[in-house]
Amino acid sequence: MAQVDSRQVYFHCSSSREVRVDQLGVVVSNLAEARDRAACVARSLMMEASAEDWRDWVAHVSDDFDDEIFAVSFSSVLGKPH
Repeated sequence: MAQVDSRQVYFHCSSSREVRVDQLGVVVSNLAEARDRAACVARSLMMEASAEDWRDWVAHVSDDFDDEIFAVSFSSVLGKPH
């Protein structure tokens, strides 16, 4: 019987001035899916109509115990300025 690595993860986002806590989380199949979702969370926040400078924001991917699994910087999602 194959073991499924599904797990509930949360995408808490923070900057030096603010923290946004993910209360719901989502179930992902693996870490690659969690990484892709973290990038989607970052992109969706950056698309909000605001004057926020997103370059110092980070999406912290955490498990049920609130232990951080990894982090994705918004600047890595933004890419390099031209």
